[in-house]
Amino acid sequence: MENLENKNDEAVDNNDNVATQEVKKEIKPQTPHDAFDWENGPKGVLNYSAEDITQYTNLYEDTLNSIKELEIVAGRVVAITHSDVILDLGSKSDGLVSKSEFRDMPDLAVNDVVEVYVEMQEDDRGQMVLSRRKAKLLSAWANIVTAYEEGTVVTGIVVSKTKGGLIVDINGLETFLPGSQIDIRPITDYDSYVGKTMEYKVVKINETIKNAVVSHKALIESDLEEQRQAIISKLEKGQVLEGIVKNITDFGAFLDLGGVDGLLYITDISWGRIKHPSDILENGQKLNVVVLDFNDDKKRISLGLKQLQPHPWDVLAAEIEPGSTVKGKIVNIEDYGAFLEITPGVEGLIHVSEVSWSSQPINSREYFKEGDMHDAKVVTIDREERKMSLSLRKLQEDPWSTIQDKYPVGSQHSGEVKNLTPYGVFIEMEEGIGGMVHISDLSWTKRFAHPAEFTKVGETMNITILDIDQDSRKLSLGHKQLEENPWDTFSDVFPEGSVHEATIVRRDDRGAIVQLPYGLEAFAPIRHVKKEDGTLAEADEKLMFKVIEFNRDDKRILVSHARFYSDAKKSEDAADKETRRNDRQKAKSDMKKQNSKVEKSTLGDSIDFSALKKQIKDADEEE
Repeated sequence: MENLENKNDEAVDNNDNVATQEVKKEIKPQTPHDAFDWENGPKGVLNYSAEDITQYTNLYEDTLNSIKELEIVAGRVVAITHSDVILDLGSKSDGLVSKSEFRDMPDLAVNDVVEVYVEMQEDDRGQMVLSRRKAKLLSAWANIVTAYEEGTVVTGIVVSKTKGGLIVDINGLETFLPGSQIDIRPITDYDSYVGKTMEYKVVKINETIKNAVVSHKALIESDLEEQRQAIISKLEKGQVLEGIVKNITDFGAFLDLGGVDGLLYITDISWGRIKHPSDILENGQKLNVVVLDFNDDKKRISLGLKQLQPHPWDVLAAEIEPGSTVKGKIVNIEDYGAFLEITPGVEGLIHVSEVSWSSQPINSREYFKEGDMHDAKVVTIDREERKMSLSLRKLQEDPWSTIQDKYPVGSQHSGEVKNLTPYGVFIEMEEGIGGMVHISDLSWTKRFAHPAEFTKVGETMNITILDIDQDSRKLSLGHKQLEENPWDTFSDVFPEGSVHEATIVRRDDRGAIVQLPYGLEAFAPIRHVKKEDGTLAEADEKLMFKVIEFNRDDKRILVSHARFYSDAKKSEDAADKETRRNDRQKAKSDMKKQNSKVEKSTLGDSIDFSALKKQIKDADEEE
């Protein structure tokens, strides 16, 4: 720039020297230089009138641009130095801008037109102060404001990541792209977007600080809305669409149908049972689905995947019929049984009653496990209702068909205690064959409040067959019948009125259980357990009891301790009374003998008689 100015100055000086030399040759000074008449031009030079000067001045000024401060103007590049760019702004002087402000224009050349911002028309050196950077920012801001007002799309490059979002450079102006506005799906990896060029919509501006917020999501949603309206307008039940799995939940999966979301319920994914949609589907997976239903405004669309395939019941093999054997997997367990899946979508119920020939109840949740494989026999099948009942026990021979031969009445066997109830013990002799021992048939001599006092589950018990009900598949069993009935003998050993020493086993508010000799148990009502001192006898006490009732048929004996000691007292009192009666009779006899004597009584005799009489009188009063 300085060289260019020096050359211009030298050219001007050379021209001035040539003109001066020519004037010097033609004009000779007649007066001193300070008395020069400036109104007189040199010889051969025309003088301009005031009108001409004004006219030429106006014409010259019309060729110049009117440049104001704080405005953006266009300038033509007239020269480029190693540090500056010289611009012709159409003004009286050229403009000068630092070359560093044109780094984004590496191909800048002479005659290119660029915009700059006029900061000052003239600084202290008389030069115009220009800025291309501010011109770019103001121009970019104006474009952003226009885009915001008119809703047009702008393009920018992501330059960096910041808290909560990204910084986007739009024509040199940095704007903010919130993380929630990057895409319609949640974004966690912001770094992957740095350096990308994308389109945006200006959603918010702040004139005061020249700041703007942009959104890429808004453009996506706008495009999706157009696609959505196009899809919804053509939506029909039964229509097959291509969708992309965008979200999987416990109850199904949401599919993107190209701007419209549809829900694929878990029950419509497969004809077979599945625990979770992720067993078959995965996010991002493309698949064809059929439209099952939608509401009036078509905002809620139900989709189906399994409906694209024929129902398994419709193509079920013809050879599967009652009596045939099938194999499958346990897919569901209920209290009443388990469902066996023959093929996906075809299931049969194995009821708990069809698990075993045993009469013992089966707990299906303990017997079956999901995923276990089983063979089963088809009992019934209804292809129209799509129902099938299966049996495990019918794969084995019915043990009850030969029950009379194997377990005749009166035969003795042993079995395992399978269950205890308040009324008896369930015994199983073999798989499917078992019966009950009633609590009254456990012992001839003892009474049990519960069978658990006699045995427990898992123990082995000897039994005898009392009765067979083949139709009802029931056996009546007995344990005490293995021994002879001792009650025929007990009637002679424990007759009513007999007294025995016994031990109290237990006592409650009703009475006490008393153990007699030979292990026989009797019952003493509570008032008969009272002792002579008025207290109640306690457990483990040994006392004398009197049998007050013996019932051979009901196997019942009632005893009483109170009756024992009360009867003993009565017996003692009766013995005393008998003794006194005998004494009185003897005294009367003596008195009669005395009266029959002829001799006259002496004084001593009178005294003895009086004593005897008194004794008799006292004896009579006691009676």
